Amino acid sequence: MNSLQEGQELQSLTKPAITKVQLVKYAGASGDFNPLHTDDAFAQQIGMDGVIAHGMLIMGFMGEYMMNIAGEIAEPTNFRMRFGAMSRPGDVITCSGKVEKVFEKDGKKFVSIQLRAQKSTEEVVGTGKCELRFS
Repeated sequence: MNSLQEGQELQSLTKPAITKVQLVKYAGASGDFNPLHTDDAFAQQIGMDGVIAHGMLIMGFMGEYMMNIAGEIAEPTNFRMRFGAMSRPGDVITCSGKVEKVFEKDGKKFVSIQLRAQKSTEEVVGTGKCELRFS
């Protein structure tokens, strides 16, 4: 089943630094116009240093990562994520994964992958899990 083995560390994906323009574009695409993500003055009024990235943007990065791993030979299923530290403009996010389990279910082959997204400071901004189903 592909060459994935239990315990294997997968090649990571490092995204370019998050930008304020990216946050505004994501707000438009997602419909999440909470000013905490787009308006520094508002964010400062509520005690933040400035805007923070949408948690779902980070989940999108992890989804892109899983699609890269799956390629054209597998389908991601059961994708879930838990949010960690906040991400801000200027943060560089790296998504990584480790094969947790290789198994069969209902005659199909699966690989369960533990996911992690972290800033360049090694602060974890998200963890998750996904299964790849092979045809």
